[in-house]
Amino acid sequence: MNYPPNRSVKICLSALPLLTVAVILVFMTMSDASMAWKYAVVLPVAYTLGSIPWGYLVLSLRRGMDIRDYGSGRTGMSNVLRTAGGRIAALVLLLDLSKGMLAVFLAREIIGTDVSEVAVGLIVLIGHNWPIFLGFRGGRGIATGLGSLAMMVPAAAVIGAAAFIPITLLSRYLSLGSILGVVIACLSVVSLALLGWYSPAYMVYAIMAA
Repeated sequence: MNYPPNRSVKICLSALPLLTVAVILVFMTMSDASMAWKYAVVLPVAYTLGSIPWGYLVLSLRRGMDIRDYGSGRTGMSNVLRTAGGRIAALVLLLDLSKGMLAVFLAREIIGTDVSEVAVGLIVLIGHNWPIFLGFRGGRGIATGLGSLAMMVPAAAVIGAAAFIPITLLSRYLSLGSILGVVIACLSVVSLALLGWYSPAYMVYAIMAA
């Protein structure tokens, strides 16, 4: 059953087509721009992208619920799973992952430096955790951060996810699996960068994001 959207939902839904147009325009017009102008445009787009609160939107539209009133009060996949079950949580997980992946892809294609990927990865994470559309009250950034990491250091993202699953299943604590998965992913990035397999800049992302 679908429920009528409230004011915050309407604002978020109105922002989606504008954000889509902005991303398209960035790809179409930024190739010959100066580096400073590219950063000036891409970083706000990344923050806005991160600010789309998919957990809040999906629960509001499908169940008429404000996810912030339940569980941990966060808008991410973990709280959605506790509140609404696995199917909706899986959808939110994919949408939150895509925010991080798209943001880093945007930086890679438009700016083209490792430093820009790190900056954009952190900005989209900030947007997810402190979204402008919900009074700066969002999620904890696990899925969005993993999406960005999957673009920068896919091996570390796989290692972190592989650690998260058994830890969560054995302990039955989603938060414990998330924390240890983040720590293991962070250590993996540092190790792989020190071995020379990936850019040292990605260590900055791993440590700050974690």
